[in-house]
Amino acid sequence: MQLTPLIAIHMSAALAAIATGPVALWARKGRAQHPRLHRAFGYAWVTLMIVTAATAVFISGNDLPHIAGLGPVHLLIPVSIGMLFFAFRFLARGDIAGHRKMMQRLYFGACIVAGAFTLLPNRYLGHVVLGQWLGVA
Repeated sequence: MQLTPLIAIHMSAALAAIATGPVALWARKGRAQHPRLHRAFGYAWVTLMIVTAATAVFISGNDLPHIAGLGPVHLLIPVSIGMLFFAFRFLARGDIAGHRKMMQRLYFGACIVAGAFTLLPNRYLGHVVLGQWLGVA
């Protein structure tokens, strides 16, 4: 496998989502809330997550069993899109606590946990990032 434009777009969107997510989450915490910052970074984060999910549909690896090019990791795509849908549904209904929990869980699950599994040394992006770019592995 090599770094194709599709994988580069996917990786760039995912890394940008990892960076923008904490700003969106932080902007609504504590005494000094920043609703404009929260909304701007929130919409940016959601857009990046949609790009990440959309590009993931077309990426397949060889290390796990696949059906029609889709492997077990592709189950995260409908889960992520569904969580985004429900987060905005909570927001539309005025359930801010439900919106907050859904977005926090989505950030942790899709960005932190999935990102950690993606960067394992035996995976392609793990080898690229840790081995070639950082020279760790």
